[in-house]
Amino acid sequence: MSRLIVVSNRVNPPIGKGEESVGGLAMALAAALREYSGIWFGWSGKTTTEFTGLLNMQKADGVTVATVDLEEGDYQEYYNGYANKTLWPLFHYRVDLTAYDRSFGEGYDRVNRRFAETLTPLIEPDDIIWVHDYHLIPMARELRRLGVTNRIGFFLHIPWPAHQLVVTLPRHRPLVEALFHYDLVGFQTEESVQAFEGYVFNEVGGERTEDGRLTAFGQTTKVGAFPIGIDAKDFGRIKESFRAVRVYDRLMAHSVFRKMVVGVDRLDYSKGLEERLIGFERFLHDNPEARREVMLLQIAPVSRDEVEAYQDLRGRLDGLIGRINGEYADMDYNPIRYLNRSYRRDELAGVYRAAKAALVTPMRDGMNLVAKEYVASQDADDPGVLILSRFAGAARQMKDALIINPNSPEEISDALTRALSMDIDERKRRWETLMDNVTRHDVTAWRDDFVAALRAPPVPLPKAANATPAIPVRAVRAGARA
Repeated sequence: MSRLIVVSNRVNPPIGKGEESVGGLAMALAAALREYSGIWFGWSGKTTTEFTGLLNMQKADGVTVATVDLEEGDYQEYYNGYANKTLWPLFHYRVDLTAYDRSFGEGYDRVNRRFAETLTPLIEPDDIIWVHDYHLIPMARELRRLGVTNRIGFFLHIPWPAHQLVVTLPRHRPLVEALFHYDLVGFQTEESVQAFEGYVFNEVGGERTEDGRLTAFGQTTKVGAFPIGIDAKDFGRIKESFRAVRVYDRLMAHSVFRKMVVGVDRLDYSKGLEERLIGFERFLHDNPEARREVMLLQIAPVSRDEVEAYQDLRGRLDGLIGRINGEYADMDYNPIRYLNRSYRRDELAGVYRAAKAALVTPMRDGMNLVAKEYVASQDADDPGVLILSRFAGAARQMKDALIINPNSPEEISDALTRALSMDIDERKRRWETLMDNVTRHDVTAWRDDFVAALRAPPVPLPKAANATPAIPVRAVRAGARA
């Protein structure tokens, strides 16, 4: 069997035994690499005065990792700059926060080129290469320039935005063109696939071939939706661990005579944290009898604190929580407990199990694995209720959650009221359907589906004209329903 080489911005070597903190991508990739021998390559998270391309190789919990350090300038322009100040806000529909700076784009291309040059000597003829996320869109282009002919796939973990937003990005065409150097481009949802096709058809006159691939810029690639899952089997084991049970017992003792609602998110403007808190405030206002009876535990580890937008968000959240607690707290009760630190997966399993409801309310999210972890952690005899934003990719799969619009405080309030008063039969019915989905569409299915599609040889096309005329997005959708 050929090796699998995984390429991602950061490499987080797995610790095992549930000790990892929040990080759905890291856990998914580790699970994939345990099945397929190979290498996980990427940035070490460290900076150096001068880029050398020196590799650090190690083996951690059955996974071989290869990391390289970046220069401080690379870090600022590629990571803090183009990745997190340009692509991240744009792809999450926050054009108002998107920063355009030519040096950011130059740093982005430079780091992708350096990654390709460092990785190429490790690649064997039969290897397949799987590149991850928005940091590394040009990676295949750089590898092809170095003569790499292996099968290369790309998976985007965040949403692909609508055509009208993509064109606000300076030099958007070279960015999209870079994706056509991959043999397979995967997205979380059909919605993102359609948005990508909308750009290809309408902006660059791309076409769909008879075998369903896309062709543009003189290149052809296969595109599909591959919704990511969690390691459901492993999470089932973790939730029964000593530490998970201890956390559960502590929280149940603390919230005796009260119902706890939980939110777990990286501190990010895409997660809808402000809107969630305002919705919870509306719930307290609308339900005076619930005051002192319901509490929200919000876990939000700080991230990207060098980026101004994140600093501003943290200040606004501090003020909002202070206001809500000041109005609704009592001597022995705070309606919101707010924690800016990471927790181990086994600890989170205990937190999830103790919560009567989970608020997963992003404004935009590629998938959101917290929703799936919450479901996997529940007690089958007394499950909690998942409240899920319609703008999370997970909403396409998890239809038995209470689906809400996170922009509406009233919808959040109404969903909390319904969730906390839902009878046991309905809670069980909803949870059983959700759990079946989490189990069947787990990380193993995601991994196998993507790798199988990447390995599949392209279907030969006729030598004559082999492409259909450019198709508008609405026509693609109509055809898909037919």
